[in-house]
Amino acid sequence: MVRVEFLGPIQREAMELNIANLNELAVILKDDKEMQEWLENSAVAVNDTLVNSRDFALKSGDKVSLLPPVCGG
Repeated sequence: MVRVEFLGPIQREAMELNIANLNELAVILKDDKEMQEWLENSAVAVNDTLVNSRDFALKSGDKVSLLPPVCGG
């Protein structure tokens, strides 16, 4: 099981999923209209390390975090 966390202004509860890579997560979330924009604009971290490839292999116990862009001042 992989834990998926949604940080910042993404108002979703964490999910526990059996997925092998980030492509599978994208397929699950793409049908959710609210998540479509976040998927396009968010960075993704696996176990607190930013990743750039949706082919990144996941294993049981991994934590995936969706990090939306933020503005500061």
